[in-house]
Amino acid sequence: MGTHVPLKNYFGKELCIRLAESIKPCYPDFPVSHFVTAVADHVEPLELKARVQVIAEELHDALPFEYPDQLAILLQILGPENDTEQGMFTEGFFLMPVAYFVERYGLEHFRISMDALYEITKRHTSEYAIRPYILRYPEECMELLASWAYDSNFHVRRLVSEGTRPRLPWAKRMNMLQGDPLCNLALLEPLLDDCSTYVRRSVANHLNDLTKDCKQVTINWMADKLSAGWAHGPSMVRHALRSLVKSGDPDALAMIKEL
Repeated sequence: MGTHVPLKNYFGKELCIRLAESIKPCYPDFPVSHFVTAVADHVEPLELKARVQVIAEELHDALPFEYPDQLAILLQILGPENDTEQGMFTEGFFLMPVAYFVERYGLEHFRISMDALYEITKRHTSEYAIRPYILRYPEECMELLASWAYDSNFHVRRLVSEGTRPRLPWAKRMNMLQGDPLCNLALLEPLLDDCSTYVRRSVANHLNDLTKDCKQVTINWMADKLSAGWAHGPSMVRHALRSLVKSGDPDALAMIKEL
């Protein structure tokens, strides 16, 4: 798709045909024509997020089952895992309505929905869809995310950081986990020297978010980690403190000077 074409246009008739053709072998009675027409009739004046929402709603209407059975069908169309750091922004876009489907309809089914988000994030991203679950099930999510921080898949490890960011771009702001920035920092700690630059960049962005609301706690925590031999600390701290440095914050400037 050319760069001059608005991304929102991707979420229209052609995508619906692709989704329908993927679902048909799993559910032969899927109403392909009705689904495609229903989406095409509604999305034209809409922006990206609204288009994704319409597609998810029409998927929900076109699959005449309870949520667990609907989800089981959709999980069959996910395709191969993404082994690159860029593909989620190209090949994985077709799964955005599926992620939103889980976000919208799955909140009463914590376990299977979290399992689904785990699989989706290996191919696209679940960083937006997971946030309502974190708000609804804070303790359960903390426990699960703490284990995902050690997952073999770097997309899953990144989700631990990106999905819990207080100021994730294009998402509603989210308070500190369980109201305590130390909870966020505890999740990030196993990722500080992750082998993936993709994961480490997310961690640095998360730390930058935390400096805007919990500056001293975050700076003190990073200083402790540097003292303990944080291998990637200098480069990550520079990225994490960029907003404070830009504003001329003396504590951040002093910390950068010592790196």
